[in-house]
Amino acid sequence: MPQQNSINSNLLSVNEGKVKGVSRRNFLGYLGGASALMITAAACKNNDSPSDNGGVNLGSGDVGVLNYAYALEQIEAAFYTKLASSPYNGISASENALLTDIRDHEIAHREFFKSALGTNAIPALDLDFSSINFGSRESVLNAAKAFEDLGVSAYNGAGKLLVSPDYLLLAGKIVSVEARHASYIRDLIIPGSFADNTILDANALDISRNPLAVLTIAAPFVKTKLNAGNLPNS
Repeated sequence: MPQQNSINSNLLSVNEGKVKGVSRRNFLGYLGGASALMITAAACKNNDSPSDNGGVNLGSGDVGVLNYAYALEQIEAAFYTKLASSPYNGISASENALLTDIRDHEIAHREFFKSALGTNAIPALDLDFSSINFGSRESVLNAAKAFEDLGVSAYNGAGKLLVSPDYLLLAGKIVSVEARHASYIRDLIIPGSFADNTILDANALDISRNPLAVLTIAAPFVKTKLNAGNLPNS
């Protein structure tokens, strides 16, 4: 399996801290935080199903699942980068510092997947955050909450699709910090809401979503068509 062997080699290089543009300290963010999307944009409809739309093919098997994660990391990294370049009105110093930390984590995750995938990586996505008012604390934090909550559900749903135990371990490390991001954002909005019943099931477990559901939710923010038709589904 040449693709998987290639990615395993790239993972080794990346784990040695050789990702371009990300410091070793910031790269430690690959141990956590990753993807998600604001989905008050469920209000926005996208008629192109990510299952088979002739768009950028994410691939199959573990390569496809990693590209799926890479796509989500691109979205989050771009969102927080835009926020850092134009903070919302009245942002406090502590909020700015911690949101910038989250940006650095997401950039590190994005670069991690890009380097690990190598020539199998999908291209940079064309994104659209025009539905978010970056001058409004409420708009930005609600978007961040939805992105982070979606990211947790995405990794939870993708774990069972992975064959390689190394990739499953990586996904577990990422989703654990993604949940830390989500908790922080939620408490900025409503203190004590870090784990309410909108994200936990009756067994107090985080909800999970399959890739098709996640990409459909994400579609209003992604101008690049993504084709998830070859991803594993069980």
